[in-house]
Amino acid sequence: ATIKGVSSFSAEQEAQALRKAMKGFGTDEDAIIEILTKLNVSQRQQVLITYKSSIGRDLIDDLKSELSGNFERVIIGMMTPTTMYDVHELRRAMKGAGTDEGCLIEILASRTNQEIRRINENYKLQYGCTLEEDIISDTSSMFRRVLVSLATGNRDEGTYVDDALAQQDAQCLYEAGEKKWGTDEVQFMAILCTRNRSHLLRVFDAYRSIANKDITDSIKSEMSGDLEDALLAVVKCMRNKPAYFAERLYKSMKGLGTDDNTLIRVMVSRSEIDMLDIRREFLTMYGKSLYSFIKGDCSGDYRKVLLRLCGGED
Repeated sequence: ATIKGVSSFSAEQEAQALRKAMKGFGTDEDAIIEILTKLNVSQRQQVLITYKSSIGRDLIDDLKSELSGNFERVIIGMMTPTTMYDVHELRRAMKGAGTDEGCLIEILASRTNQEIRRINENYKLQYGCTLEEDIISDTSSMFRRVLVSLATGNRDEGTYVDDALAQQDAQCLYEAGEKKWGTDEVQFMAILCTRNRSHLLRVFDAYRSIANKDITDSIKSEMSGDLEDALLAVVKCMRNKPAYFAERLYKSMKGLGTDDNTLIRVMVSRSEIDMLDIRREFLTMYGKSLYSFIKGDCSGDYRKVLLRLCGGED
């Protein structure tokens, strides 16, 4: 994590400091960044409650009225409890203009069972319908089935590997794809979306021996579009989650224009989990630091807050 929180802090003091940064003429954005990036998400929640009780105003409303654009989105994201942030992002991915398939894939392929179950509970409470219902109404065909499977949060999370079964799974995948004309996508889904990580890593090794190519190459040649992206994300998250996020960040910034939705979501949601690992993978994979990439791609307060979430230059 790059954001660890402070060991002793006064929610009262931080609440007053935030009010001071927003009161009167002009806003002290630097003070807001300074305060919020030193606290972790649970400490920010305490400040949120204290702000209301001691100042009698809603902190989120105040922030929204003082800030704007992507900078505002990062700050509001940081002020949102972890599970709710995922819930809001999933909903935005389906209810906005068009569907943000990348967001659906990223969250559902990378979260643990427990995280997914919490997302499901909160989604229903927040929107009065289930996450699964929204996925079904917003996506189609095999891609829909993969998302529904991932959204159950029912993957085996043990570490037991049955070698014979791993061999059998690898053979199954080979016969469902490379070996036949057309692809049996259900086989891919059944194995990739339910088996535990240790088992799948063994399956991927066995697959390479049988097919003479990596499972990712087979997925790329056998599938296309969102389904291909979803299954590749599952494989990448199983192999190396920080590397998966490093790639998401790289793709959000490289080339013309920036995919701010992805950039903000990954920076906010991973800053307290594995941002240092993501930075290390980023440097290894792309030969440039994540810090320098953000610096060259963003500007103003938006850049400042992202650099604080990044935590430093490598």
